[in-house]
Amino acid sequence: MIKAWVFNLTRLVGEIVLSPFFRIHAHGLEHIPDQQGFILLVKHQRWEDIPVLGLAVSRPLYYVAKRELFENRIINWYLRSLGGVPLDRDKPLRTKQSFREIHEILQSGKGIVVFPEGTYYKDQMGPLRIGMLKFFLKRSDSPFIPVGIEYRQNGLKTDVDVRFGKPIWAKGCGSHEEFMNKVAKAIASLSGLYPLSEDSDESTGRYVSFIGGKGNNE
Repeated sequence: MIKAWVFNLTRLVGEIVLSPFFRIHAHGLEHIPDQQGFILLVKHQRWEDIPVLGLAVSRPLYYVAKRELFENRIINWYLRSLGGVPLDRDKPLRTKQSFREIHEILQSGKGIVVFPEGTYYKDQMGPLRIGMLKFFLKRSDSPFIPVGIEYRQNGLKTDVDVRFGKPIWAKGCGSHEEFMNKVAKAIASLSGLYPLSEDSDESTGRYVSFIGGKGNNE
């Protein structure tokens, strides 16, 4: 459960720390539902992505993060107070309680953040982990919203464009692989990485990683 005072204080500190170095520009916020649960599928460029996203979206969000980050009791309390949800990325079924929690969050009309690459892939599109999203694909009718993040050096500051794409619905997308390829293309395009087209070789299975797959940056 998000604690409002922890969220508000952390957001204030984030603004103070990041504002001397970054100018954050949010685009497409109208694609985020007001009354329905949703899943943000976000490009992972660098460690600043999380606070940048938190400043781009004013409302609290719940973040799916690797289980190892929650092992320390104090860090666990802090992350949980900010909306962190622990998940075993390689063997998701080990954290069944987290899936129940995610389901309840979506049912209550709130937003979940997932970095589907699972690790940093700076200036390139990494393979997506279909294993960590199978729960959503099978059990949730919530919209998936691709989110691109692009960093551009501009003088002494870095401009950060956070772009929210149009919602993608799992139903009607065919197989899991076809759905993930569509998501990968959208994230890449929104991040300014690839102007992918439907007939491009880069739009195929290159971006899909199945259960147990690991990013090359881990």
